[in-house]
Amino acid sequence: MNALSLISWRFVLMLSLSALIMTSCFEDLDDVDRPASTLQINDFIWRGLNYFYLYKEQVPMLSDAAFDNEGDKNTYLASFESPEDCFDALTYSDDAFSLLVEDYLVLENALAGIALSNGMEYGLVYYPNDNTRIFGYVRYVLPGSDAEIQGIERGMVFNRVDGIQLNTSNYSDLLESDTYTLGWAEFDGTQIVELNQTSTLTKTQLTENPVHKIAVFQHPGHTVGYLMYNGFTNEFDNDLNAAFGQFMTEGVTDLVLDLRYNGGGSVRTATALAGMITGQFQGAVFYTEQWNTDRQAEYAEPGYFVNSLANGSALNSLGLTRVYVLTSGSSASASELVINGLKPYIDVVQIGLPTRGKYQASFLLYDGPAPQFSRSQANTGHRYAMLPLVFKTLNANGVTDYNNGLNPDIELSEDFSNLGILGDENEPLLARALMEILGLPLPFDTPFRVQQMSELKTPLHALDGQMFR
Repeated sequence: MNALSLISWRFVLMLSLSALIMTSCFEDLDDVDRPASTLQINDFIWRGLNYFYLYKEQVPMLSDAAFDNEGDKNTYLASFESPEDCFDALTYSDDAFSLLVEDYLVLENALAGIALSNGMEYGLVYYPNDNTRIFGYVRYVLPGSDAEIQGIERGMVFNRVDGIQLNTSNYSDLLESDTYTLGWAEFDGTQIVELNQTSTLTKTQLTENPVHKIAVFQHPGHTVGYLMYNGFTNEFDNDLNAAFGQFMTEGVTDLVLDLRYNGGGSVRTATALAGMITGQFQGAVFYTEQWNTDRQAEYAEPGYFVNSLANGSALNSLGLTRVYVLTSGSSASASELVINGLKPYIDVVQIGLPTRGKYQASFLLYDGPAPQFSRSQANTGHRYAMLPLVFKTLNANGVTDYNNGLNPDIELSEDFSNLGILGDENEPLLARALMEILGLPLPFDTPFRVQQMSELKTPLHALDGQMFR
């Protein structure tokens, strides 16, 4: 058995973690009755990063030779006032993705698609010619949510929360609240106009099915399947496989895979999705791994194309040799793994904007002994846990380190003044993909030539809500 099996493969993830400051949804039997000291928690952080951190060699204080003895190490770790300060000091300066959380119950729920949410998934954008004020736009709404009940729809624009104009300094605090009031506005492509309309939204416990939209379009010589998939959440692998079963039943010949809002998730699910798109490469290398020097020989192993889910169910595979993928700067990690992993084998036509640029994977470490760092052996005096970067992926051709993201073949941004309806043939990104599939010329006065405005660039665990809101 490979040593990786000891650390619970189900938690190996490639994702952009977002909006993880939320209230815990569930309690369990692990009573926190003997509070751990900051030094104990800091020691857990050092041990976990010293053992598994991908960038261990870039952080001198994680070296096995950094301290002469345990006392020296404890003196160093005791110098930090909080676990967060310790974690920041022991992670590589270029690492924007490793994460420390105070309550692993919250993180576990989020990774399973369970979170406090008002159901409004949104993006944030700078005002034109203004790098301080920002406005939000609704990307999509979750079924059964407060946002759906209140009639909020994709494309609606807001610029105020609780009467306060959103800016780069206050957005996080304002949008973190369990209940807030949005002030609506209009955007005509050049300016924001405030409306005298508001909506008060309250977050409740919601579980998001990442299989958000399925459609099939019939055209002469082409049956085109469309799938908007918003998170590689392995609890919904059966739903994902069922979507491809529908595509098979309807004779889909071409596929548009919409990952524009997909911040990532399970590596295993990404591998399964690649097999659903293809099916003819069973056993071929989908990706390889690079760990830190100490762990490489023991833990690194290739990921292969598969023909079944983890539960043994056969994949519904389309056998395609070309796929059209819609992307944005919010497409990250496992989304990028699918694109990069497929490229050596089939034609991947990427439409949209460059992806986020995260080619590393993580898994959940609890404060238990190495190498398992397991929940069953975790210190019951606290609920801190880590999701550090532990390996990076390379495709079969060795391509990795796409720090600036994967560049589209056809660059196209969303028009925040006219987003269109997801799954509708006239929605701009989908329409552009259909033109490529059907070989249609672009009209002279094309709606696709839209101004590219900048969405707010922040650490992904602080904003953007693609997996967790």
